[in-house]
Amino acid sequence: MGILEKIAEIEAEMARTQRNKATMGHLGLLKARLAKLRRELIEPKGGGGATGEGFDVAKTGDSRIGFVGFPSVGKSTLLSNLAGVYSEVASYEFTTLTTVPGVIRYKGAKIQLLDLPGIIEGAKDGKGRGKQVIAVARTCSLIFIVLDVLKPLQHKKLIEHELEGFGIRLNKEPPRINYRRKDKGGINLTATCAQSELDMDLVKTILGEYKIHNADITLRYDATAEDLIDVIEGNRIYIPCIYILNKIDQISIEELDIIYKVPHCVPISAHHKWNFDDLLERMWEYLLLVRIYTKPKGQLPDYTSPVVLKDGRSTVEDFCNKIHRSILKEFKYALVWGSSVKHQPQKVGKDHTLNDEDVVQIVKK
Repeated sequence: MGILEKIAEIEAEMARTQRNKATMGHLGLLKARLAKLRRELIEPKGGGGATGEGFDVAKTGDSRIGFVGFPSVGKSTLLSNLAGVYSEVASYEFTTLTTVPGVIRYKGAKIQLLDLPGIIEGAKDGKGRGKQVIAVARTCSLIFIVLDVLKPLQHKKLIEHELEGFGIRLNKEPPRINYRRKDKGGINLTATCAQSELDMDLVKTILGEYKIHNADITLRYDATAEDLIDVIEGNRIYIPCIYILNKIDQISIEELDIIYKVPHCVPISAHHKWNFDDLLERMWEYLLLVRIYTKPKGQLPDYTSPVVLKDGRSTVEDFCNKIHRSILKEFKYALVWGSSVKHQPQKVGKDHTLNDEDVVQIVKK
């Protein structure tokens, strides 16, 4: 039996099994088996074999956003209108057969946009080149799931299911589970709060499927079997996601008001370029980019081309490395103006965390 048949068989058995205290162990075992089979699909055994033609696109800019969606939902139109990149647009399905890159500049940052070929159901199982599409989606800093506002939100569920099957977790934090394998001593389970699903028996069942008999596990919140499996697998990627509901020119104002209440959603019309400002603002919020302005000694800061750093925990050291690796060798201290310091300017070391729109002057030895 092939991997896909085994996966289908386990999914069918899980659907048949009633969820209650007595079946928790059995379901945990099935979930662990499913995760192992899925891993074989993502990383075929024996490695190095050709996995079909990939869509490798060279990374450029400060961040990368992937557009994922079913065929003909308006991804290409959105990319063309956002980036001015010509991506072949037509009203028939499957026009984009390779990844089309575009770049936009927003608030001084260069952001790469990738229009990934339309996803179909079963993509995670390798149907319709979906595997390569999702492999590229794993390298993105943010995912735009483009949905047709007229088609019900079942599309959203299907795409999430496909991405989940490939180890992509949308708008989720990594599980707060400490997991450490060891050579002897059995399984030690510690929980800092009450657990509604995981107990020692279920944890041992899941670990047993992975042939792990000695480990320390600490659960720091009410965790599920899936959370534990994600930690053991160790290949999950946590990516923020915005759901873009396109074609709002075809619905009523009342319907639009309802859509606005859906979390992580931005309604737009790609064709009429409606609500792009809201989309770009939300994109900036989810990317967590930090702009740092440089100030040469005795000159005014350069506000035209900021140094853009990733996430809100970037330090002076990251700033130096982004400009040139050699700067740290001669680094003495930095002068910082902005919201990350109490005094303007303040003398800081290389471990100082910078905030958005700080001004930095590097003083060399």
